[in-house]
Amino acid sequence: MSAMCLAVPVEVVEIDGARAIIDTGGVRRAVSLLLLPDAAAVGDFVLVHAGFAIQKMDSSTGNEIINLFREIEQCALPFQNDSDA
Repeated sequence: MSAMCLAVPVEVVEIDGARAIIDTGGVRRAVSLLLLPDAAAVGDFVLVHAGFAIQKMDSSTGNEIINLFREIEQCALPFQNDSDA
C-alpha cells in the first residue's frame, strides 16, 4: 500500500513575519511561510502541508476545494454511523 499526502487550502487571517495564522472551518492554526515562493497577504488562500504553506491559490479555487471537502465529509457521515453498530 502506498501513502498519500494531502495539502489543504486555507485562508490567511493574520501574518507575523514568517508565520501566518490560518483559518479552516473556524479553527485557527499557525503555519510557516518559509516554503512559500511568493509573499502571502491577509485574505490570501494557500495550500498547507505539514504545517507549511507551500503555494498560493486564488480564492475561488480555494473555496471550491473547501466546498468539495465538505461534500465528501457529508457523504462519509452515513458510513461513520454504520461502524458504531
